[in-house]
Amino acid sequence: MEQTQRIGIIGGSGLGQHLLMPGDGEAVEIQTPFGPPAAPPILASWKGIPVAILARHGAGHVFNPTQIPYRANIYALKMLGCRWILASGAVGSLNENMHPRQLALVDQAIDRTVHRVGSFFDHAAVHVDFAEPVCGKLRNIVYESRSELTADAMVHPRGTYVCMEGPAFSTRAESRLHRSWGGDLIGMTLLPEAKLAREAEISYASIALITDYDAWKPHTPGQAPMELMREILSHLQVASENALHLIRAALGRIWESRAEEFPSHRALELAIFSDKAKISAEARQRLDAIWGKYFPRPG
Repeated sequence: MEQTQRIGIIGGSGLGQHLLMPGDGEAVEIQTPFGPPAAPPILASWKGIPVAILARHGAGHVFNPTQIPYRANIYALKMLGCRWILASGAVGSLNENMHPRQLALVDQAIDRTVHRVGSFFDHAAVHVDFAEPVCGKLRNIVYESRSELTADAMVHPRGTYVCMEGPAFSTRAESRLHRSWGGDLIGMTLLPEAKLAREAEISYASIALITDYDAWKPHTPGQAPMELMREILSHLQVASENALHLIRAALGRIWESRAEEFPSHRALELAIFSDKAKISAEARQRLDAIWGKYFPRPG
């Protein structure tokens, strides 16, 4: 498998076609120990920087947030040499100072999912440090890149993301509860994606695209549902365009730091609690792309 260092980019189904020129990139079929990813990753070079672009929900947005093959997605990017991941996703705002069309760089998370497998390690006790659920160093690089955006493109430097199970949106009571917890953003895809990236020793940052105020804030009186949907889609389009500009601006800065080891790149160093001698050869080999360097090699 190709081991060129790459920057992984995870987003909606149309992300690749907006980031790249027509004809750029090659979709590669790949199998992981957890099956195929949601869609074949697109390997490309953006201004000489190797990238791997993955549609989180699959081509045509066919996987709902619970059914996304998170483990296969992250493992596939690891196999392709990704040491960093820039992930984006639509969210609702729980914070009256974070408005639709703006971007927020997640720094904290509250996990409210209940039906998702959150670890690669089915046959060992592995406990990664997750106090800071995204890579602070990578988040800072992305934030510094905002200087290349237009003056009206607001990027919040941090935000607490409440990750709900879905696929239905919040009740108004839940939305108010999440606000009382200190949540700033509400979405359905940050976890276990960020947790798996940490287990895979990939530096991960999340760009949240704010589309609405969730259920806590009443909509305009008398606004028809279709009109509201058009408004939300308009917010999403503007936020998506700004996110793409931010990603493009950040890629060069990340690549300039490629010789550096980010803290996430050693996440497993003290995390494997199991006696390695007791872990079967089959289990070790199955996850070799992730933890192989922590086991002695034959000969």
